Amino acid sequence: MKRLIVNADDFGLTEGINRGIMVAHRDGILTSTSLLANGPAFDQAIAASQQLPQLSVGVHLNISEGRPVSPAARIPSLVNERGELHLSPFQLWMRILGRQISLEDIHAECRAQVLKLFDAGLRPSHLDGHLHVHVLPQLSPILIALAREFCIPNVRCPAEDLEATLPLLWKIGGAGIATLERSAIAYGVSSFAWRFREQLRMAGLVCPDAFLGLAHTGFLDTKALIALLALVPNGTTELMCHPGYAIAQVESLRGELSREREAELVALTAPEVKEILGSLGIRLSNFRDLEEDLVY
Repeated sequence: MKRLIVNADDFGLTEGINRGIMVAHRDGILTSTSLLANGPAFDQAIAASQQLPQLSVGVHLNISEGRPVSPAARIPSLVNERGELHLSPFQLWMRILGRQISLEDIHAECRAQVLKLFDAGLRPSHLDGHLHVHVLPQLSPILIALAREFCIPNVRCPAEDLEATLPLLWKIGGAGIATLERSAIAYGVSSFAWRFREQLRMAGLVCPDAFLGLAHTGFLDTKALIALLALVPNGTTELMCHPGYAIAQVESLRGELSREREAELVALTAPEVKEILGSLGIRLSNFRDLEEDLVY
């Protein structure tokens, strides 16, 4: 059996992204989302999730941008002079290796983000990391510890079969700088994630059998989505996406995934995409379904 979890990142980041995620769920194939506890539109996302009982909602742990959930004074190694999170995954990793970042600060902020969802009355269905920081070797134990502490058995593992997905990316995206950069990021993240998968297994935690959407971040239009669906194997697969509306509030976010979000929303709600799921024998699922399959 082929089961597909279609998970949208960045729930709670902006009103336009929240709205796009709700439309992709109600009118399309989206089944799950990951919520930013420190997102400016967090409260709206919580209210929206209460109206969407079939949408599984997890924690999108973020230590790279925005205001932290913890008081800045309690996590001094993670914030800049304005008290903001500001480190890209690569900068974070380099500073950890240089012992400029306190792992205790990272654990404290991540734990505060998980608690914020519980305090809002939401039981998270899964954990993952904004910009995939959770697969960095020094951060993986922190995420695993939080998953076990809060009894959240499902964790994202972005270990993608790049031998299958990168040729599709280059065919769709062309031989440009953006395609080259995305390929390099996908290779780095996936390399860490394959090792992370074994750590999850040893910790008794669960992740889907396969992952898609890593190489195609920023390139996931209708044509690309249909091509990726043809790669869904037997078992459970997570497909990562970033739907939203191309409004000024979104476009101001470092220029990342602004108008591309709207293209993803079109793809996720396209009638031909819904039709192809049936022809490929793919059943939509979410992280709660995955949890119900566990035998304790």
